Amino acid sequence: RRESLMLRISGFLHEYSAVDSNPLSLYVMHPFWNTIVKVRPRPAPNRTAKPVLPWVFLISAAPDHQHVPNGVWVIVGLLNFIAYTLDGVDGKQARRTNSSTPLGELFDHGLDSWACVYFVVTVYSTFGRGSTGVSVFVLYLLLWVVLFSFILSHWEKYNTGILFLPWGYDISQVTISIVYIVTAIVGVEAWYAPFLFNFLYRDLFTTMIIACALTVTLPMSLYNFYKAYKNNTLKHHSVYEIMLPLVSPVLLFVLCTTWIFVSPMDILEVHPRLFYFMVGTAFANISCQLIVCQMSSTRCQPLNWMLLPIALVLGSLPAFLLVPLRLVDPLLLPALSPGEPAEQALQYTTLLAKEAHAGLTRSGGRENQLAVCRSTVNNCCKYL
Repeated sequence: RRESLMLRISGFLHEYSAVDSNPLSLYVMHPFWNTIVKVRPRPAPNRTAKPVLPWVFLISAAPDHQHVPNGVWVIVGLLNFIAYTLDGVDGKQARRTNSSTPLGELFDHGLDSWACVYFVVTVYSTFGRGSTGVSVFVLYLLLWVVLFSFILSHWEKYNTGILFLPWGYDISQVTISIVYIVTAIVGVEAWYAPFLFNFLYRDLFTTMIIACALTVTLPMSLYNFYKAYKNNTLKHHSVYEIMLPLVSPVLLFVLCTTWIFVSPMDILEVHPRLFYFMVGTAFANISCQLIVCQMSSTRCQPLNWMLLPIALVLGSLPAFLLVPLRLVDPLLLPALSPGEPAEQALQYTTLLAKEAHAGLTRSGGRENQLAVCRSTVNNCCKYL
C-alpha cells in the first residue's frame, strides 16, 4: 500500500510518499481505520494524534502501589489501542478534510518519535526489576533498539524520498495492548513465573524486540535502500551524506552510555525513568530535525544542539572521578579512625556536613549562615 500526496506551504512543495506493506496493517488495521474515519466526526486531524499518551504515562507509574492495580491495566490497554488507532486515522482524516500540511506530518511523526520511550518504559511496570524482571540497563539497551528502528525508517526516507513504514510498529502496538489486558486478568505476578523450562517472559520480551529489529526492520531497510540504489533514485550519493542522519543518534547513544558507566551516583539505577525520558526527549528532537530536513529537501546537520548539555555533564565528571582518595590529614583530624581511603573520605564528608549543619543551627543571622557556608566550602576545596 503506497500513499503519495503533494503538500505546499510557505513557498516550497513537499511530496509525502509512504509505503505500508505490513500484512497486519493492510488486511486488518487499515480496513478498521477506514471505518473509523467514515463514522466519526470531523475534528482537526492534529487533534486526533495521540492525545492519551500522557494518561498512559501517569496512570502506569502508580508510585503509591507495590504493583499497578489490575483495573489500571485495563484502562492503559484501552488507551494504548485508542492512541494507536488515532495515529492510524489522523492522516486519513487530513486527506479527507483536505487539510494535509507539512506541519501535520511533523506533528504526527514527531510525536511518534517521542512516544517510543513511553511504549518501552511501560513494560518496566509490567515485568518490574529483580531476578525475574528486566534490569534497568537491559531496558536501556532495548529502548535504543526501538529508537534505532524508528530512526532507520526516516533515514530511508532521507535517502530515498519514501517512508517505508516499519512492520514492528503495528505488531508491537497490538501486542502491548494485549499484554496490558492480559495483565489485568492474570495479574502482574503471572509474568514472573517461567513459561517454558526456565525461560522467563522477560526473556521472551527481550528476544522478540531484538529479533524483530535484526530479522525484519534492519534487513527491510537495507533492502529498500538497495532497491533505490539499483534504480538510481537515491537523493544522496556520497557515503558521508547518506550516513549523516545517523551521526547525532549514534553520538547520543555513546554519550548516554558513557554517562551510565562513569556516573558517580549510578544514575541509571537511582533514576531510571528520568534517564529514559531524557534520552527519549533528546532523541525526539533529533528525529524532528531530520523530518524537517526530509520535507524541505535540505542537508541534515551532523550535530544536534541537545548533545551539548550531555557532553558538558560528561566533561564535569572527571573532576569527581579524579579526586584524590586520601582526603584526610590525620594531624588536623585526629578524631577520625584510620581506615581505607574511601572510608576516610566518607567520614570526612560526613564530618563537614555535620559541622555545616551545626554552624547553621547556631547562627542566627543570614550573614553568619553565609559565612559558615563559605567556610565549609573552603574546607572542602582545601582537602579535595
